[in-house]
Amino acid sequence: MAQEFYGTGHRKNATSKVWITPGDGQFVVNGVSLAEYVKRPTLELMVREPLEISRTVDSINVRITCLGGGIAGQAGAMRHGIARALVAMDSELRSPMRRAGLMTRDPRVKERKKYGRRRARRGFQFKKR
Repeated sequence: MAQEFYGTGHRKNATSKVWITPGDGQFVVNGVSLAEYVKRPTLELMVREPLEISRTVDSINVRITCLGGGIAGQAGAMRHGIARALVAMDSELRSPMRRAGLMTRDPRVKERKKYGRRRARRGFQFKKR
């Protein structure tokens, strides 16, 4: 069996487990193709960004399992996981990935709801008269 490299990605409440192997460019997410899974061309471009930076789009097979969050959060988690897996495969890619901002986990998450408010910051409607 060909050598397999692993990377974990996180974004918002989404987590992705990414395995990459040398191959012909197949992309499988939770058992279906990437285009079928994310359904948005912009998200598809975002997920493929680490492969384009490393120039390995057609020479690596990617298998991903995504859990939690929504489609956009999962796409960000996939991108983070792919970047980490590529760095595990070739440590020379670390600096170009870091320059592109792909190695840093995005810390932004949903703020908790506060008491006396409708959401995190939105207050209840106030009627003076």
